[in-house]
Amino acid sequence: MKTLPLLPVAAAIFALAACNSEPSKPQVLDSNPDPMASTLANAAPVELPPAIKADKTMRCKDGSLVYVTFFQGDKQVVVRTEKGGTPTMLKGAEAGKPLTADGGWSLTGSTSEVTLTRPGKSAIACHS
Repeated sequence: MKTLPLLPVAAAIFALAACNSEPSKPQVLDSNPDPMASTLANAAPVELPPAIKADKTMRCKDGSLVYVTFFQGDKQVVVRTEKGGTPTMLKGAEAGKPLTADGGWSLTGSTSEVTLTRPGKSAIACHS
C-alpha cells in the first residue's frame, strides 16, 4: 500500500486559499463609451402617442358605414369610409372641439354618436 505525502497537498491547498483573502469589487471597463450619452441625458421627455379609447363601426343616416377609431384625450380620431380603406387622421387642439383634417374633414361627437363632414359632402349624423 502506498500512501501519499499529505504535507505537500495540504501546503498547496493552504497557498490557494490565501490567494484571494479579500472580496474583490467587480471591475467595469468601458472601452466603447456612448457618443450620444450626454445628448440623450439632456433630451426632452418623449410624449407617447395616445392609446386607443374605442374602435367603432357607425351607421350613418344615409345608410352608409364609417369606421372610427377614437383615442384617449379626445384630441384625435381615425376615420375610414370603407372597411380596410384609407385612414384619415382628424385632430383637434382641445378636447370637445371639432376634429379636422385637410380637405374638408370634420367630426364632432362622442363614441356613440358623431356628426361627420367629408370632403365635398354635407354633414351627416352617425351612431354606433
